[in-house]
Amino acid sequence: MIDYRTEAPPILRDFLVYHETIQGHSRATVDEYFLDLRSFFRFLKLDKGRVSKDTPFDEISIDDVDLDLVRGVTLSDVYAYMNYLSRDRAVHPNSADAHYGLAPAARARKAAAIRSFYKYLSSKAKLISENPMQDLDAPRLKKTLPRYLNLDESVELLDHVDGPNQVRDYCILTLFLNCGLRISELIGLNVTDVRGDQLRVLGKGNKERVLFLNEACRSALDDWMTERSTLTLLDQNALFVTPRNRKRITRAAVHKLVKKHLSAAGLDSTKYSSHKLRHTAATLMLQNGVDVRTLQEVLGHDHLNTTQIYTHVDNDDLRTAARANPLAKVRKTAKEKQKDAE
Repeated sequence: MIDYRTEAPPILRDFLVYHETIQGHSRATVDEYFLDLRSFFRFLKLDKGRVSKDTPFDEISIDDVDLDLVRGVTLSDVYAYMNYLSRDRAVHPNSADAHYGLAPAARARKAAAIRSFYKYLSSKAKLISENPMQDLDAPRLKKTLPRYLNLDESVELLDHVDGPNQVRDYCILTLFLNCGLRISELIGLNVTDVRGDQLRVLGKGNKERVLFLNEACRSALDDWMTERSTLTLLDQNALFVTPRNRKRITRAAVHKLVKKHLSAAGLDSTKYSSHKLRHTAATLMLQNGVDVRTLQEVLGHDHLNTTQIYTHVDNDDLRTAARANPLAKVRKTAKEKQKDAE
């Protein structure tokens, strides 16, 4: 378990405390900031010859990182770090799937952590007079369309939920597909978050939103609450629990059950995940008349441009737009084409 309060040097710890207590970022987000900055300063110490070249990267201590070291960092240092991440950083080194080079999205996140740290030092802590990361560019990300299930596939998935945890799993999948929850939001739900036809959700940055439950969600929750009431639980607050250990369901358990039921429905479990079910909910809502701003509220996106990616996946709308062009029916006859050819 990571605890930056005991593992981070003071200059990093103050930054992380600021983000958790003042900015209201979740513990998971702050922990990711710490890991990203720890990786950067490990690289910096290695690159600057502050530790032996033979020192394993993951064993480099950053206890001695202080203002003098931080103040001396340049954009060139960060770009050298980005180059290291893209070419030499091992990914899953202990796995059969081990390879080298982080994806652009992972590198962009680390660049964002460095940029945020230096912005804090210059504008909040006032420890440096100028921000050397003001012009830091992040790796360019390829725009990819989200993968999702269509309506028939979604129904097929729900129809194939079976097994000893059928009622719970059906309820979880129903909420994913109807409400577009993040996995962290689902596992964090408490019994008290269900209030009639409303569901209180704690999203990223500890931001609350209220979702309205449709008939399918309400029915699935009623069935699960009835079964849940028969269990002797160690965690009385958690909405979704694992009967075997009687505690709140874990992220790993949710991933496992989603993959299990996808496979049972004949769907490729290597292509889909709980997050793809969130994409599915978003796409189906958009295809059936929900406007993009309402969808933004449902999904808990801070920025509309995050939600707008779903406007590019509705093929029927794209076809309608193509047909609506006044030039759509303007075409040459075979005789005119022949005349042009002559």
